[in-house]
Order: sequence, then structure tokens, then C-alpha cells
Amino acid sequence: MLDWTIEAAVAEQGFQAICGIDEAGRGPLAGPVCAAAVILPFGCTIDGLNDSKKLTEKKREQLFDTIQEQALAYAIALVDHETIDRINILEATYVAMQQAVERLHPAADYALVDGNRSKGLVIPHQCVVGGDAKSPSIAAASILAKVTRDRLMLEQDALYPAYGFAKHKGYGTKAHYQAILEHGPSPIHRMTFLKKFYDKHPEARP
Repeated sequence: MLDWTIEAAVAEQGFQAICGIDEAGRGPLAGPVCAAAVILPFGCTIDGLNDSKKLTEKKREQLFDTIQEQALAYAIALVDHETIDRINILEATYVAMQQAVERLHPAADYALVDGNRSKGLVIPHQCVVGGDAKSPSIAAASILAKVTRDRLMLEQDALYPAYGFAKHKGYGTKAHYQAILEHGPSPIHRMTFLKKFYDKHPEARP
């Protein structure tokens, strides 16, 4: 359930600027990974706020603007496919999260990170498994990250229409894999994510 219990416990320790952090785009075969960090006014009510995965695209778009209007601070960071291929997706996700936190103004003094792992954050923090369904701060970050990345993949769809990015946002659907077979990889595909695919289809390897 989404409530302020986790933030309240952190505030009792004396922290005042508590940000939620979440990412979008760890799983897709193409495009960047995106992370967002958000500091909300403690106890604020944003109607419909929830884990981004539980919301419709239309509702996420509405909440995207509301969160930005109500947040004390927010920041969004993208790490591109080339970096993902170079350092791996987990490390790239950590980099995106670090950058998002570093860009907050005013700065956060504590972070709530969705998931069970974190790395490189210079402020005190804790990981919250399923945090986007528990913490309003993390839920807000999940929406900013998801909408930002989805919008970017719509732009990429216009540049590379053969792959269907507008529909699947880069995830490995059957139609997406078929498009890669027919057209080869696009300039924004993560080649490390396609290794097993090309092991199965060596004849299609670029």
C-alpha cells in the first residue's frame, strides 16, 4: 500500500530532504536506461499516484505533469545504449541513479531506492523492495522515469520505424525480434543484449 510510513521513519532520524529513486528500461533490447529522483513535500496527496506499471499510459502522462508541479525537486538522467554495452546494464543503472540524485536542486539528504541493490550513492540511503508500490517518493520517480523513456522511444520510432519501438518501447517482443532478423540491428540496439539471439541465428549476425 502506498503511504508515507517509510518516509516518516526516515524523517524521525532527522533527515529532511528525502528523495525516491527508480529506473525504467533495464530490460529492453534497445535505447537508454532512465532513472529519476524526486523529493515530494512530506505527506502531499497526488490523486492516482501509484507504481507506474499499474497505471495506464494516459494516467502516467497526467501524473508526470502533476509530479513535476508538486515536487520540491526532481531530476532525470539517461545512460545510452553504448554505455550499457560497455559497462553492463546494472552498472549503467547505478550511474543513471547517481546522476539523477546529483542533479537534484535543492539536494536530497537521504534516498529511498526501489529494489534490493544500490551502488555509488554518496548520501545515506536504503533499498526498498517493491518500493514503487509502497513509497510515494519512489512511485513518483517511477512515473517520471517511465514516461521520459517512453517518450524518447517514440522519438526513436520516428527515426527507425521498422522496429516498432512505439509499441514495445524496445522490449523483446516476437515482432521486435522478427524485425531485427529482417533489418538487422538499429543504431540504438544494445548489442550485448542480442548475443544469445545471434547465437541462435548466426546467419543474421551483423
